[in-house]
Amino acid sequence: MKADVPGTVLKRERARDAVLELIESRSPGDAIPSERSLCALLGVSRPTLRAAVDELVDAGLLVREHGRGMFVAPEKITQELVSADLALTVPQAAGAWSSRLLEFTTLQAGARVGRKLRMSPADEIVYVARLRLVDGAPMAIEHLHIRAALVPGLSAQELEDGDLYEHLRHTHGVHVREAVQAIEPTVVTRAEAQLLEVPELSPALLFERLTSDTAGRPVEYVHSLYRYRIVSRLALGPAAATAPLVRDGHHPGIPPGDFAHGDPIASSTRGDIQAGP
Repeated sequence: MKADVPGTVLKRERARDAVLELIESRSPGDAIPSERSLCALLGVSRPTLRAAVDELVDAGLLVREHGRGMFVAPEKITQELVSADLALTVPQAAGAWSSRLLEFTTLQAGARVGRKLRMSPADEIVYVARLRLVDGAPMAIEHLHIRAALVPGLSAQELEDGDLYEHLRHTHGVHVREAVQAIEPTVVTRAEAQLLEVPELSPALLFERLTSDTAGRPVEYVHSLYRYRIVSRLALGPAAATAPLVRDGHHPGIPPGDFAHGDPIASSTRGDIQAGP
């Protein structure tokens, strides 16, 4: 599990995290350094930096103003979805899920990921980028950041085969209990479009998830890009009958099998999931 020479995906990911760190340390409307300055500061090429910045502009976190520079975008309005039974219940996504590794390395957490995982920026994490497929067709790009101390000897095969959380449970003794997840719309960049086999700027859903174990310790921070679209059915009045809740369905942003054996999930909604576009 030694750190490899960073690949294209990892370089863009680290550049993205560094710019996010700048955004989170500033207020809406504040300027951030120019792309030229950021390239020199982060030691990355202009195309790599531009790809990372484009993702943040598309996500609504940065605003470009021609001739003036880049600025922190206004804060987004957030609404929490809560269900009385605390279960995220949606039908199973059809098809056989598999994974293909894009990046797999060990590196320092850095300020932003370290803060999310409540660990020192100098502590090590396992960084994984993987392409998720359904019946062999690309469905999602996942970026996983896992505490390295919790998963000694974590193998590439574990990340490609079966349920990751089941591997954590049985191989590493890590029992996940809860996940807090945010979902927002976005569009895919050129690099993401190539991996997902969709046109550039196609709509997608961005999932950001923090997973904790039974002791409340953060285990994993993930952000994922899915070709999903979620169709919700809202009950606005009395219904003649209420259908029973499906307990073993697929959770948006969490591939089938994850949080198996009835492990609960923190926030919830109800809806149907469809592949898109």
